[in-house]
Amino acid sequence: MLQNSVRELRARFRFTQQDLADKIGVSRQTIGLIEKGDYAPSVTLVLKMSQVFQVPVEQIFYLEGEE
Repeated sequence: MLQNSVRELRARFRFTQQDLADKIGVSRQTIGLIEKGDYAPSVTLVLKMSQVFQVPVEQIFYLEGEE
């Protein structure tokens, strides 16, 4: 199962869900769904998050048990 560290990274950067949503061009609700694992983002969104957080994709998204 796909897991993520979006909430932790967002907190590290002191971004609200709305801040991150604005930076990658989605709604605040989409960020909430991604953080809860209820929505798997597109490759484009994943790459945008990687740029915003300045970390490799693998540090944001990973398969359960591979953290």
